[in-house]
Amino acid sequence: MGLTDVLGDGLSMVIRSSILRRKAARYGTFMILDHIDRAKRMGLPYVYLGYWVSGSRKMDYKARFLPQERLMPDGWTRIAI
Repeated sequence: MGLTDVLGDGLSMVIRSSILRRKAARYGTFMILDHIDRAKRMGLPYVYLGYWVSGSRKMDYKARFLPQERLMPDGWTRIAI
């Protein structure tokens, strides 16, 4: 299940899956790729993936989408590699 908010500059996602964990990342990845495509077609420059917790196996797939910005103790940091 996913929830999408359409913002002025992008799409904001919340993904919630009750599917078995090994499949959940595949569905999450598919949903992100779908939203990237949708944002491009809508002329929106950003897709907001929601929160991510370092070390969380069920959220690791989000870290593969680069470039991205992460809120760090010193503020927003761009991650490109």
